[in-house]
Amino acid sequence: MTRRTERHPDLTDPRIGAPFFSTWRVGTPERQRQTVEAIGRTWERRPWPVGDLLAYHVYAGHDGSTLMHHSQWSDERGYEAFVTAHRQERVEEIDTAVPGIERVGLGRYGRYRSRERAVGDVRVPGLIVTVRIDFEEGAGERREEWVDLVLKAVGDDPERDAGLISAHFHLSTDGGHVLNYAEWESGQAYDEALAAPATDTWERVRTYPVVKTVSGSRYRHALGLVPG
Repeated sequence: MTRRTERHPDLTDPRIGAPFFSTWRVGTPERQRQTVEAIGRTWERRPWPVGDLLAYHVYAGHDGSTLMHHSQWSDERGYEAFVTAHRQERVEEIDTAVPGIERVGLGRYGRYRSRERAVGDVRVPGLIVTVRIDFEEGAGERREEWVDLVLKAVGDDPERDAGLISAHFHLSTDGGHVLNYAEWESGQAYDEALAAPATDTWERVRTYPVVKTVSGSRYRHALGLVPG
């Protein structure tokens, strides 16, 4: 059985061995809505596909044209079993309902470190921000050091990031980049943090020598699916 949930995912769940993120381009806010509805219908009509899939969440981009997908797997073999036996029928039904979806690609990751939600913090995220940090070729071993520096910057200036609920840093399995999934209280809180004066540690983050590009996206949680 498959059921919907309003709860945001727990990215620190120790059962997660293979967190995946992917993006679809659908074109318009109306097609975003239609695609989310089609995904929900398609999945709810079927049993939960494999036990290794812990949860599947979809997010609508503030750009009005994209959807982000986050699936939590116990290991990559579970995903491969899903692809072999269950994925295509779901894709076909969704594409029939909303033709012309562009699937940009699937990113495979391992979570490295998190700034976890504080004990007793019951805030519901009003904004999800993902930031992708690409490193120069051959500099993949520096990714952990960069993440450690970011978390030090957050810890050194807690007032600046008061609206930050949690942040989860994932290392791509191809060795090339970091993906930060951050939960913010609101868009205003995030904008205020961006506008705040940079501390010395934040300046070191921003000028880190082997970082090639940094790109961010804003989302709202649109659909959560879990086994019933």
